Amino acid sequence: GSIPSEIGNLVTLEQLQLDNNQLTGSIPSEIGNLVALKSLQATRNKLNHLIPSEIGYLEALEQLDVN
Repeated sequence: GSIPSEIGNLVTLEQLQLDNNQLTGSIPSEIGNLVALKSLQATRNKLNHLIPSEIGYLEALEQLDVN
């Protein structure tokens, strides 16, 4: 499956761990709405390697691993 755009509704989320879920497609631009997000991990999936520019809105982000 893919990461739904509705993920952007989780504005108070601080950690998002999506490792090893066979996710496909891309990280939706709505990820930029997660302004409290400190950690995003999405390794060992089948996501394309494009990171949306909206990731730059995540000023609290300390850890990003989408290898």
